[in-house]
Amino acid sequence: MIVLGAILLIIGLITGISVLWTIGIILLVIGAVLWVLGAVGHAVGSRRHYW
Repeated sequence: MIVLGAILLIIGLITGISVLWTIGIILLVIGAVLWVLGAVGHAVGSRRHYW
């Protein structure tokens, strides 16, 4: 999810499409939160690890 967010962020920045840029930021934030939750040991979506 972090990689997809970064790709959409770059594409949105290059093409000037603000919707892609916004979705990219949202996906980066959600991916980072899920990554941190999985790293500290919390179950995310009934999985012990998220990657």
